[in-house]
Amino acid sequence: MLKLYEHPFSPYVQKVKISLYEKNVAFEVEVPDAFSGGPTEFGKMNPRLEVPALVDDGFAIFDSTIILDYLEEKWPTPPMLPPTPRERARVRMIEDVCDTYYEAINWGLMEVRAWKRVTGDAAMQLESRATEQTAGVFKWLERELGSSQYFNGASFGYGDLSVYPHVHGSVVWGVGPKANTPLATWVSRVEERSSVRKTIEATQQFAGSLDVLPQMLESGAFARQYRDHRLEWMMRSGGVEVVLAGLKKKTIRFSSEVS
Repeated sequence: MLKLYEHPFSPYVQKVKISLYEKNVAFEVEVPDAFSGGPTEFGKMNPRLEVPALVDDGFAIFDSTIILDYLEEKWPTPPMLPPTPRERARVRMIEDVCDTYYEAINWGLMEVRAWKRVTGDAAMQLESRATEQTAGVFKWLERELGSSQYFNGASFGYGDLSVYPHVHGSVVWGVGPKANTPLATWVSRVEERSSVRKTIEATQQFAGSLDVLPQMLESGAFARQYRDHRLEWMMRSGGVEVVLAGLKKKTIRFSSEVS
């Protein structure tokens, strides 16, 4: 059986789980010891020390996009990618914007509201920037959706499973789509799917753990991954001091050296 190394809160994990459920592929899950930033057994299969990672008969795959491609090639039915090269490119570009721009906005809100790295006026500034940016993403997504039922077109697929985890994250942080907008209607439609419901239900068992996150950070037991787009978001959104404080306390980590 496939093993998926995960954390249910991760939008990257969520899109992989949705695909697995849609394809009716059996899998088991495990939350790895990977989030302190130190050497772990998990690091031997994923040098990035991040989730998701998928193990299929001893073969380990990391990066959610690569995993989705692997699933599509090994279990092509039902297909998640649309049939034409142009449409495949379009949904992959949607995925890229969601993974490298949109994800960082919700991640930043979690840094402020759950991890409480910053308070007062500085926190309000970061939250205001995140709210403005989210509104911009929603405008772009609604243009991409157009008059279609799904981002994939006539049926649910790759574009939808790539977008939904991030929009759901916005809903969690109180900045979801306004009622009766095309994006809100799409969310309601997608949430009727069993694959989506099961994926989101898995987050509930971890919801109560949010209250302990600031203490975990203060103790040094957890170092948040700040690579790529996340670091960029914090720097350009006014969080330079957050980064400097995190580096000083060693509660921020970047990608590990590969050897």
